[in-house]
Amino acid sequence: MAKLDPAQFVREVRQEVSRVTWPSRKETLVTTGLVLAMSALAAVFFLVVDQLIQLIMRLVFQIG
Repeated sequence: MAKLDPAQFVREVRQEVSRVTWPSRKETLVTTGLVLAMSALAAVFFLVVDQLIQLIMRLVFQIG
């Protein structure tokens, strides 16, 4: 079984973090904006589909 050495673990984590290529502030903001826009678009799409299904069900079962 491997020996647990917290100090060694912290050193290795710091070493790995230093290798990471972090995105710039602009890249982060653009990506965040795109995620929010796509989420809003998906929400509107599913709202429209849900309303259409509801309308069709009301017509089929004559509810309303």
